[in-house]
Amino acid sequence: MAESEATLAETRGPLDIRGVMAALPHRYPMLLIDRVVSYVPSTSIHAVKAVSINEPFFQGHFPGRPIMPGVLIVEAIAQAAGILAVESLGLAGTGKLVYFMGIEGAKFRSPIEPGCLIDFHVEFTQVRGAICKFAGKAIVDGKLCAEAQCVAMIADPPKD
Repeated sequence: MAESEATLAETRGPLDIRGVMAALPHRYPMLLIDRVVSYVPSTSIHAVKAVSINEPFFQGHFPGRPIMPGVLIVEAIAQAAGILAVESLGLAGTGKLVYFMGIEGAKFRSPIEPGCLIDFHVEFTQVRGAICKFAGKAIVDGKLCAEAQCVAMIADPPKD
């Protein structure tokens, strides 16, 4: 079987919002992934977010020229990476969390406005024990809007 055929055979998804919420602990207004189109375990994920004018951050960022804050774009990349980690490492239902530890090389190339559908493409770049590294891109209408590399740690939730 050729490499592309093997990848196609391993491709999974989609995950609707219920599947996304099962993989992530985030909830409104911090849940920034609406759906997973597809993912290849231990390799990559394609997730989406529909950006609506009703998002709470648009009230202040910026009145008269609403654009999605860069930190939330990076957070959405990290959330897509978190879903990829949970699904790839079999963490669903274990109580383990994916903690965002670091960001490198964040670049913002084009603003994201209400009415856009953001495609997030995130790939595993390294897994060492409980530490995972990812490279992610935010794309709107085929145009690269943002990119960043993220580092995350798989750990137990904090004790109450």
